[in-house]
Amino acid sequence: MALIVHKYGGTSMGSTERIRSVAQRVAKWVRAGHQMVVVPSAMSGETNRLLGLAKELNPNPDTPEALRELDAVAATGEQVSVGLLALALQAQGVPAVSYGGWQVPFETDSAFTKARISRIDDTRVRTDLAAGKVVIITGFQGIDPDGNVTTLGRGGSDTSAVAVAAAMKADECLIYTDVDGVYTTDPRVVPEARRLKTISFEEMLEMASLGSKVLQIRSVEFAGKYHVPVRVLSSFTPWDIPLDEEMQSGTLITFEEDEKMEQAVVAGIAFNRDEAKISVIGVPDKPGIAYQILGPVADANIDIDVIIQNLSHEGKTDFSFTVPRGDYQRTIAVLESQVLPSTGAARVLGDPKICKVSIVGIGMRSHVGVASKMFRTLSEEGINIQMISTSEIKTSVVIDEKYMELAVRALHKAFGLDLPTAAEG
Repeated sequence: MALIVHKYGGTSMGSTERIRSVAQRVAKWVRAGHQMVVVPSAMSGETNRLLGLAKELNPNPDTPEALRELDAVAATGEQVSVGLLALALQAQGVPAVSYGGWQVPFETDSAFTKARISRIDDTRVRTDLAAGKVVIITGFQGIDPDGNVTTLGRGGSDTSAVAVAAAMKADECLIYTDVDGVYTTDPRVVPEARRLKTISFEEMLEMASLGSKVLQIRSVEFAGKYHVPVRVLSSFTPWDIPLDEEMQSGTLITFEEDEKMEQAVVAGIAFNRDEAKISVIGVPDKPGIAYQILGPVADANIDIDVIIQNLSHEGKTDFSFTVPRGDYQRTIAVLESQVLPSTGAARVLGDPKICKVSIVGIGMRSHVGVASKMFRTLSEEGINIQMISTSEIKTSVVIDEKYMELAVRALHKAFGLDLPTAAEG
């Protein structure tokens, strides 16, 4: 008997028919002798609907008091899902019980709308599992030290599922989505993209952080920290396919790297069009200037990504970095109101129509010339590189947004990602 955690996304829970199909799939696993914990998302579109209602009544819910109420509202979507799934399982003759994240409980900090899990008390869950019940827990939410309901931010159900799998030392965590695994890149951009049978934790972490939407990055971080085996697979395969066939489908996130090191150099191409570039021109070139520029931006809770400082000329330099596109105007305002007066920089320039394209692969560690191949490929397509960022297993470039799809297709072909691997035949 294994302890298995299933997570189902909003589209998988999008109607009573789909919820019934989820219940049939979970029941199949129970009848095979497994203990089951299930973490479903709210029904597709429900969280957006609830937050839309809240913001109709209070268009600027930025105070701690208002954010607390936003979490109280948003958390109800998952509450409906767990109750409906428990009822569907009971109709299948399978004992099931549902809990809110605050009942388990998932203990979090008090950062409303983006809380972080500090501890999970699994005593209640283990008692129910020992009694032969399927335990269904709301994802995306928990409870803070003052007893307030908190939410973990978008994609938080993935994080909840992996966290409970880590806390309970589950044998595997299966993330059921509307796609059948992790691909070499987005098939909507490159139809020849291939589904990967396995991907290393490090590669998945980079892919998630660089724009891949398959898994939420915090869930990948949890998986890596606690070595939770995670498989991404589709909930739209027939629920009654044989269990061994289901366990071989999708993409397994693995921690075994040695075998892969000598295989494909690049595992995938990630991209993110939700980027904006900002340049501070005529910055005095002196110690501490980077902090003087980026400190106020960080204090405004704005994430900073790629950073470049140009060579000094006559004691002045230019300083460029990227931020999420949704924070573009706010970043400009911070720089113009705080940074220009304090540093004596000349002006701020911005470009909200850029994107980031990245090649990712643990094989890059032991192969030279990968970045130069990327740059040559883009050059041959007439694509200008504005910024570059590298790590051991990834190289990212910032380019004009209009060239994004061309760049992804060209790189996918240049690195042979459209070709089957030896393992696939």
